[in-house]
Amino acid sequence: MELKEIQNLIKFVAKSGASEVKLEMEDIKITIKTGSGKTETNIYQQAPTEQIAHQVPVAATSPVAGSPVQEEKKDEDSKFIMIKSPIIGTFYRKPSPDKEVFVKVGDTINTGDTVCIIEAMKLFNEVESEVSGKIVKVLVDDSSPVEFDQPLFLVDPS
Repeated sequence: MELKEIQNLIKFVAKSGASEVKLEMEDIKITIKTGSGKTETNIYQQAPTEQIAHQVPVAATSPVAGSPVQEEKKDEDSKFIMIKSPIIGTFYRKPSPDKEVFVKVGDTINTGDTVCIIEAMKLFNEVESEVSGKIVKVLVDDSSPVEFDQPLFLVDPS
């Protein structure tokens, strides 16, 4: 297995939302673990007299801490709860193109209410709210691709 193939595998697993993937072939063992914002990969290649271990962390980009605009927005949004994407896929606000959106800004929602649908590999997954409150902001455009744990909605719980 070449380095480029391993890098592509790491990227795929990081985006898939899987917590752990193990791959064993004739002369190589790969374990990729994700969780708590980091991805860790262990690669063991069997050689006749030695064993090589290599870790490749996947870097996450983060905004510059301490910038005034970032801190103001953080203070403003800190009272709100985010509804996040449970999977990667395509975000849809409506159950079908000819229907109304599930929720819009100003709507009051309860725990268990469907707020959107995310399509992943031709499967349509309803995303239910885990909080009760009022929709303050929709953070994603309809029919847009979303990543795992990406914020979708801001909810005011009060």
